[in-house]
Amino acid sequence: MGRLLYELGRVDEKKRAANERASSKIGKSSFSWAWQLDGTAEERERGITMDIAMQSLTTPRRQITILDAPGHKDFIPNMISGASQADCALLVVDAATGEFEAGFERGGQTREHLLLVRSLGVGQVVVAINKLDQVQWEKDRYNEICDLLRPFLLQSGFQPSKTKFVPVGAMSGVNLVNRDGTDASLLSKWYKGPTLVDLLDRLEPPIRDITSPLRFPISNVFKGTGSGIGVSGRVCGGVIQVGERLRMLPGDETCVVKSIDLEDANVQWAADGSNVTLYLTSVDPVHLSVGTVLCPPEHLVPLATVFSARVLVFDIQVPITAGTSVELFHQSQNIPASISKLVSSLDRATGNVLKQNPRLLTKALAAEVQITLRSANYSTGAASTTKARPIPLETFSTNKEMGRILIRRGGETIAAGLFPST
Repeated sequence: MGRLLYELGRVDEKKRAANERASSKIGKSSFSWAWQLDGTAEERERGITMDIAMQSLTTPRRQITILDAPGHKDFIPNMISGASQADCALLVVDAATGEFEAGFERGGQTREHLLLVRSLGVGQVVVAINKLDQVQWEKDRYNEICDLLRPFLLQSGFQPSKTKFVPVGAMSGVNLVNRDGTDASLLSKWYKGPTLVDLLDRLEPPIRDITSPLRFPISNVFKGTGSGIGVSGRVCGGVIQVGERLRMLPGDETCVVKSIDLEDANVQWAADGSNVTLYLTSVDPVHLSVGTVLCPPEHLVPLATVFSARVLVFDIQVPITAGTSVELFHQSQNIPASISKLVSSLDRATGNVLKQNPRLLTKALAAEVQITLRSANYSTGAASTTKARPIPLETFSTNKEMGRILIRRGGETIAAGLFPST
């Protein structure tokens, strides 16, 4: 993403040169472009993205917010946090010999990332097949990767009309914005299609729901300038305005919106779908955390510690049984939970009940399950004397973003689902 931002004028020459010098100094010169978004010392030392970084870019028809998410399996929770705030996905895969196969084989990160973003409601994906320069821009290698990905994307729920592929050489800037220069000559012999920016410019913005009650799940909390507290996240319904007093759930506290930052600009309001930073006053920061939801006092989000969900089981090796301990992901938070009851197995197409009280759930099954949240110290093995903290959760029919969940176990995503209305 760093080279793309540079090509579009979002990174100046002075900063590019500074990152190149600094990365070379510690023996990480090949990561200099990544340093445009990987800003922490640990990310730069390790050479991997660990947390979500936000940037924006402008194409002829679109103003796009980029949420650069980690690809490494150790940081999937952070990747989920970013994907939960996204409308579209840009998947970058490595075309180098053996590298694509390692990510796409069973259990690989390419597969899991695609399943995760689709389960979180992302319907459009652009697949950038990178590092083709390492295989001499072979057309056959590009076609091979496309042919392997297409059926998996369709199986995962992405419609072919909303799935696009593009060959790129990010390090040299080939086919990001144009195909000028000698580096692009081999690609230009067989590829006459759009550039990456052309495809980003054609992405269709989803319909925004500005009439429903405001929902703002917090994805990050930090100390703002002066006396204010800063929180960032995505508006999931409705409109938020400066001066508005909002309720914070779970809890009984309220806060006041002092200011709103959107795309590096201070604005008076922001609508559904906007990724913004809010500065709040009249609030004790102890009551704010990742997962807290801001909403109007007259339109509260229901809270739950036990609820039923309709889930689709992924390609798992170990079946799910009643009592299975899991991590529940909802918006940007992950919570200890358990599958307390297997209510029924369902027909994937119609949703009709196939079997009541199944003994276990295996791969590719649809089911209704009961989920019970656990207190944070449950995993220590000690008897818990504290109740689980409830989460703000709405039915999928009321608010799609607030009604989606992901379920992980032992570092593997095992199911995705929604909170049904019945």
